[in-house]
Amino acid sequence: MQAFTGTYGINYGRIANNIPSPDEVVTLLRAAKIRNVRIYDADHSVLQAFSGTGLEIVVGLPNGQLQNMSSSADHALSWVKENVQTFLPNTRIRGIAVGNEVLGGNDFSLWGVLLGAVKNIYNATKKLHLEQVVQISTANSFAVFATSYPPSSCKFNDNVSQYMKPLLEFFQQIGSPFCLNAYPFLAYASDPEHIDINYALFEPTEGIYDPIYRLHYDNMLDAQIDAAYAALENAGFHKMEVIVTETGWASNGDQSEAGANATNARTYNYNLRKRLAKRKGTPHRPKNIVKAYIFALFNENEKDGHLSEKNYGLFKADGSISYNIGFHGLSAGHSSLLSLKVL
Repeated sequence: MQAFTGTYGINYGRIANNIPSPDEVVTLLRAAKIRNVRIYDADHSVLQAFSGTGLEIVVGLPNGQLQNMSSSADHALSWVKENVQTFLPNTRIRGIAVGNEVLGGNDFSLWGVLLGAVKNIYNATKKLHLEQVVQISTANSFAVFATSYPPSSCKFNDNVSQYMKPLLEFFQQIGSPFCLNAYPFLAYASDPEHIDINYALFEPTEGIYDPIYRLHYDNMLDAQIDAAYAALENAGFHKMEVIVTETGWASNGDQSEAGANATNARTYNYNLRKRLAKRKGTPHRPKNIVKAYIFALFNENEKDGHLSEKNYGLFKADGSISYNIGFHGLSAGHSSLLSLKVL
């Protein structure tokens, strides 16, 4: 059972007051032939719009609900019934992401409750006979790693390990992957003087050599994925698959955010699409075909933080393309509703 059937998916974030309706999003995704979608909650209007479309969706249990789910199996059961079971099978819910970037994050109160929430949500799917249909996961940021360069040296942070190990043991038992949010953009923006932008953008470059693996890397995303494999191996998890649950490049940013512009965003996303279409593995794991969910479908004008946070969309809020990587935006024929929203 896999939550991800192709190699190319997209994150459909909705922290915006001006984006197309879920029905129009379905039109957009089908035109782009993108089948795998992740959302960050279990919004019923989205799940309803996806019904009967053949699109495969992973829903999110927000971090704010982890405490509750961890402390009560009944709450977890009610949540799965209301937000998953009710919509199956017409809406193809293939996964539940329990929390996002919890370990390594700033809210330490959540670190200790993540595993309990994961177990209760899984047990709820089991009780409802959905465990073969819906895969349970959680997405991790690079903050869980102590070091990631060269890839072979990567290990989990000491303070994260005590929480990560039992979580991975449980994921191993239930056949879940390790989900990684991997952003060459963030790595480059944090150190533009020492990182070759071509290496971050999948453009021709010298790349790096990993002396322990004796492998050459010509792009940073492959290196980031293999770093995660190295950390898993170091922790004793040699068979777990790594799936990239977020990756993307900002088309605009603050002055302090090097490389955040539309040219680089287009280059990254265009080359990434080509890379994923090859259905190839990484240098260290050539047989594990790389799968990635792109961040994100739309620019989101209500997001907090740096200007880049609002500008990851492949599409603008009105449904037109942010830059051309081979997709088409919502055309005038589809935009009668859109024009009402823009007024």
